[in-house]
Amino acid sequence: MKQTTPDSPQIPDKVYFRIGEVSRLVGVDTHVLRYWETEFSLIKPFRGKSKQRLYRRQDVENLLHIKVLLHDEGYTISGARKYLKNALRNKTVNLEKVPPAKCSGDSEQLLYTVKKELQDILAQLGWSKSGDD
Repeated sequence: MKQTTPDSPQIPDKVYFRIGEVSRLVGVDTHVLRYWETEFSLIKPFRGKSKQRLYRRQDVENLLHIKVLLHDEGYTISGARKYLKNALRNKTVNLEKVPPAKCSGDSEQLLYTVKKELQDILAQLGWSKSGDD
């Protein structure tokens, strides 16, 4: 499990989190999470078959970091965006070990989700797609 500071909540060991769970973990209302999605490009929840937002662990950690920047350190939205952009630019990519997702029948959807997440990571790194599928 990832170590947390005494101030930060313990994030359960799950692959996906619903918006209500994330709201409780981060300590902000759901409408704030939806707003932050529009303001910070690194927050991109997956939409399941039910069209409900499903956040990954990395999204939850990023949201906790955004909350600290905005609420505790006094950054504005644009200031926090610039801070995170510079932090991503200056930081090497740190891939955490993610527990394997369970294929409960729809492996094609799982592969699509993994492909989409990898494309999002490449886009955040500023790499262009080299060639077609």
